[in-house]
Amino acid sequence: MAYQNILLQKEGAIGIIKINRPDVRNALDGTTVQEMRAALQTLEGDKDTSVIVFTGEGEKSFAAGADIRQLREKNALDALAPGMSAFYREVENSSKATIAAINGFALGGGCELAMACDIRIAAEHAKIGLPELNLSIIPGAGGTQRLARLVGKGRALDMILTGEMISAAQAEQIGLVSQCVPAGQLWEAVKAKAEKIMSKGPLAIRLAKIVVNQGFDLDMGSALMVEKLAQAVLFNSEDKDKGTQAFLDKRQAHFQGR
Repeated sequence: MAYQNILLQKEGAIGIIKINRPDVRNALDGTTVQEMRAALQTLEGDKDTSVIVFTGEGEKSFAAGADIRQLREKNALDALAPGMSAFYREVENSSKATIAAINGFALGGGCELAMACDIRIAAEHAKIGLPELNLSIIPGAGGTQRLARLVGKGRALDMILTGEMISAAQAEQIGLVSQCVPAGQLWEAVKAKAEKIMSKGPLAIRLAKIVVNQGFDLDMGSALMVEKLAQAVLFNSEDKDKGTQAFLDKRQAHFQGR
């Protein structure tokens, strides 16, 4: 597929989906979301891809939210359509580990994209926020729900109701990002995190994501049962045998994902 608004790249087992609209701060219009979905599906089907990284072209913006010109034409039925919210759910439920490399402004839909990823690493100059209430709308692609789950209800309401942007350092303090690094070290930090993840069993990675995501809103008993069932699958896997034997042999395991 030929992409107009994104770049799809590979670096070893790392797949990179890069929003390529730096002239409009990598704003997320309908075409861009469709292209990201197609790229995600491509990487999902690529057995040689283990980690997927989302980022933006340039040094100013990760993604500066929805395209306001398109947003102005939206009506009630548009809000009920799958759109951006459904795509972010696909990101969240990806079988691969996902990392948001926040290289600048992550606002509105851009912040929501980052929150749909498993891990967020931000450059020091990045600014993060959900300014939708300035337009008399709310964050509508998972922002109200994921932010509260990541940083707590009180902090989430503060950010949403004021629309204030916070720095990468502040985001790290409240747990919105896991790491804040100098801009020149962003890719190095992302790659190091990806390589650490890729050394683990891919089947275990996939099931760990399922257990955390599906168990989060369940009662403890039900969540623990989901965990037990996932562990039962892993106990019968070839990778478990490879991992335990490699540990006993004091060598690196080579997993096959089965």
